Amino acid sequence: MSFQFLKSYLLEGMKMSHVYQPVMIKRLLLGHGSAKVEEIAVDLVQNDLSQIEYYTDRVHNMVGRVLRKNGLVERDKSLYQLKDFGALNNHEVQELVEICDQKIKEYIQKRDVTIWDHRRRNRKPIDGSIRYQVLKRANNRCELCGISSDIKALEVDHITPKNWNGADEIHNFQALCYTCNTNKRDTDDTDFRDRGKIFEIRENYCLFCNTDREKVAENSLAYVIKDAYPVSEGHALIIPKRHFDSYFDIKQPELNAVQSLLSETQKQIIQSDKSVTGFNIGINQGKDAGQTIFHCHIHLIPRRAGDVENPRGGIRHLIPGKGGY
Repeated sequence: MSFQFLKSYLLEGMKMSHVYQPVMIKRLLLGHGSAKVEEIAVDLVQNDLSQIEYYTDRVHNMVGRVLRKNGLVERDKSLYQLKDFGALNNHEVQELVEICDQKIKEYIQKRDVTIWDHRRRNRKPIDGSIRYQVLKRANNRCELCGISSDIKALEVDHITPKNWNGADEIHNFQALCYTCNTNKRDTDDTDFRDRGKIFEIRENYCLFCNTDREKVAENSLAYVIKDAYPVSEGHALIIPKRHFDSYFDIKQPELNAVQSLLSETQKQIIQSDKSVTGFNIGINQGKDAGQTIFHCHIHLIPRRAGDVENPRGGIRHLIPGKGGY
């Protein structure tokens, strides 16, 4: 491989979504053409802003705090100093460094890879195709602060955490930047040990909690049935499984689950019936808005050209005379 080829690739041929390519090539160049994967990985970490932020936070709020409390170090903003370092001679420094190396080695041998479990929050990696779908749904932006993945690396986070029995399903995943994912925490003294059980709430008297109707589609938090009294052919209901009456009480994982089924059902209707040219999507919230079954549900109503004389105004016709404008 010629110098000119490499130069041309770096300057013109390289398509970068991150800094990783030039970092790896640089390491190979400095290693006389080869490098161990661990060396390349260290270089990638050192040039990954999200990783630097992660360990900056750990320095300030974990190890730095402990060493300050025990009187070993002092902090001046971003600068840490070992107390009375000037009193140590070179031999003493070297001996202390060797002790540090030995303590690190002994700890790793004792704990093996389990010492990194705090970084393995999910205990198993999220499948690449799932990660792609989550980031695509979020338009490659943090779903909390809105920052782009071009600026800060995004992570796939469990909305309902694993230790609350959160599901490993796409409706329970969200895209968060490193900072938002780190800062996501419990802010009160609520006992969260059974938080995941909230999605199991059912009522014996509720028609939608105990339906025997055929389900058109389903996931762990919601399902789809055909409306018993359809406004038009194909009229479907998307129903969260948890019993609650107000749409405004829906939880984010349920919102994701419902949206997924809405999209899936809409596509199925379009594919099976070419006469469908539009949809009304609606929720009757409260008795005075026409709700008759007090379990949150969403109507997906197919529309066709000519099904009413003048469709202008759509749902505005709920109140007579308000459709025209």
